[in-house]
Amino acid sequence: MAKNKLVAPVLKWVGGKRQLLDTLKPLFPKGYKSYCEPFIGGGAVLFSIQPKNAYVNDINAELINVYNVIQNDVDELIELLKLMKNDSKFFYEIRDWDRDREKYQSLSEVQKAARIIYLNKTCYNGLYRVNNAGEFNSPFGSYKNPNIVNEPVLRAVSNYFNKANIHFTTGDYSLVLKNITKGTFVYLDPPYDPISTSSNFTGYSRGGFGREEQIRLKAFCDKLDSKGIKFMLSNSATEFILDQYQNYKITRVQAKRAINSIGSKRGNVDEVVVTNYER
Repeated sequence: MAKNKLVAPVLKWVGGKRQLLDTLKPLFPKGYKSYCEPFIGGGAVLFSIQPKNAYVNDINAELINVYNVIQNDVDELIELLKLMKNDSKFFYEIRDWDRDREKYQSLSEVQKAARIIYLNKTCYNGLYRVNNAGEFNSPFGSYKNPNIVNEPVLRAVSNYFNKANIHFTTGDYSLVLKNITKGTFVYLDPPYDPISTSSNFTGYSRGGFGREEQIRLKAFCDKLDSKGIKFMLSNSATEFILDQYQNYKITRVQAKRAINSIGSKRGNVDEVVVTNYER
């Protein structure tokens, strides 16, 4: 299946890997039959490699709904997005849909997906963020001309989803283990271990991903390894992570830090890429 350059992320997502693709792809194993990404997020890696067979998961049900709608109802999605305005009053009306749970549950899946894309394109810093009640709480971004309806990309992604064998699920990453076998390459891009208290961003879903979760994820990687399944994991280069994965191959890479309230602190930071194989 030929790759389409228009197949690209439709959402800006915390920890997106677009800027690291040229670093990550040479580290991928050779000759895998299928691809699995338990923390899909914005999907930069998936859309770059465009595998024929993929198992895709995320704990954020709103995100997976966006992908399902792009696959199954892209025409209706595009028409809805064309009706949405780059206006503060309109933005807060749309944002507040989830404050009334009964009303929100009555929305169609297409309406929910259009809302997420619209808010992502027009909110401050393009940052998907929810509070402890699960309500979207990023403010209006006041951008002059946001690309609310990127029709060529939406159609290209829809076409890819329908030509390839892509299986979407939403839930805990550990649930993917029962669906993958030897010959599958698993790329894990979890919420990172924070390099400081101010960098601990976990607002992409309710709850958090602390040290106990990082330890549980390490145990999951050990299970993959014991089954002969090749995996690659991205995380921050903290002493904790380096200690956790000391028995695996660790490659240090530099990434640009995009999330900080102080612009001058959005510099380069060290990350690690952990693998259990030799290329």
